Amino acid sequence: MSLRRRHLVASALALPAAGSAWAQFRVEVSGQGATQLPIAIPEFREEARAPQPISAIVRANLERSGQFRMVDTAGAGAHSELSSPVYADWRAKQADALAAGSVTRLADGRFDVRHRLWDVVAGKDLGGESQPVPPDDLRLAAHRISDNIYQRLTGERGVFATRLAYVAKSGTRYQLLVTDADGEGARVAVTSPEPIISPAWSPDGHSVAYVSFHTGKAVVYVQDISSGARRTLADYRGTNSAPAFSPDGQRLALTLSRDGGSQLFMVRSDGSGLKRLTQSLAIDTEPAFSADGRTLYFVSDRGGGPQIYRMSADGGPAERVSFNGPYNVSPSVSPDGKWLAYVSRQEGAYRTCLMDLLTGAVRVISDTADDESPSFAPNSKLLVYASRAQGRDVLVTSTLDGRVKAKLVVSNADIREPAWGPLTR
Repeated sequence: MSLRRRHLVASALALPAAGSAWAQFRVEVSGQGATQLPIAIPEFREEARAPQPISAIVRANLERSGQFRMVDTAGAGAHSELSSPVYADWRAKQADALAAGSVTRLADGRFDVRHRLWDVVAGKDLGGESQPVPPDDLRLAAHRISDNIYQRLTGERGVFATRLAYVAKSGTRYQLLVTDADGEGARVAVTSPEPIISPAWSPDGHSVAYVSFHTGKAVVYVQDISSGARRTLADYRGTNSAPAFSPDGQRLALTLSRDGGSQLFMVRSDGSGLKRLTQSLAIDTEPAFSADGRTLYFVSDRGGGPQIYRMSADGGPAERVSFNGPYNVSPSVSPDGKWLAYVSRQEGAYRTCLMDLLTGAVRVISDTADDESPSFAPNSKLLVYASRAQGRDVLVTSTLDGRVKAKLVVSNADIREPAWGPLTR
């Protein structure tokens, strides 16, 4: 049985760094947004002496967001955060904004990472900041700079300092990995010779729930990301699968077959208070909470084929939500409550779709054919999903209009089921 979810699934210390086999990502950005702000980001002063290319990471982050277009800085000369720019020079390069900075090694081995942002059109200094960080946190510093620039220029929070969780398979080994939002900086959370599926973040970003088959059956666990401590959440007779945290982190919805059929249940985060939510003869699975925690979206074949339904998070009558085609699975609700992402079979291809929950309008946003597990960024502006492109397994991030996509390509592992973590770093 393929572990790609093309059917209803019924079935001690800080995290160690992942080996090089898990870290060989290549990022391919394609497409152009309807409106993109042109920004210039020259190489940071002295960054060549640092182990991470800070300015390149910042440029790549902003480009993937779909909100920015990078301005060529060749021939502009060096510029740091310490002096005001000659605005006319940057306007001549058609830059609307400029960010510059420096990376200075301190006597204690840390690096002082500084940056400053200017509005070139208005000729205005938008401020900056300094981050003294150890070498291992240089990538995080670059992500925080990206978030600062994004928020100052768009008025919305950035998600570059957030994390992804996903499953990688190489040979007979499965690993649950936690990475930066750009797929880099991988840390191993779990290694198993048996399948691992369905990772789901807790709202505080401290834990990940997942399903492991290492005991010979599907069991739901919750694992602390920092310590590695793991506890069993659901190990009932039959299959235990598809965990999903409520927005307040107090409950989890999941699928259990303990009573003979695959049905939805609710349980407190400590594993107590188990309550059955659905009473159908169908397979009910893949629960996803609404942004306010009052509604559950889920997949059921009660109408003959897998479709997305919704009902009260306390149980009760369910109504069908998806109608475009005979096969719609893997619902994910945006944190702002406006959008529902899911995978739909379209003429034999499995594509990521986006539904406006206010109007019900649906659009296909992917250009791949083997998509799975869409997950929203915590600012609701981007999606990540797993797919295949040109015969390679990829993680894809996409703007909600599908115009700008970044493929995080890895050639030596099968990667699947990404889950985008919350705004906690």
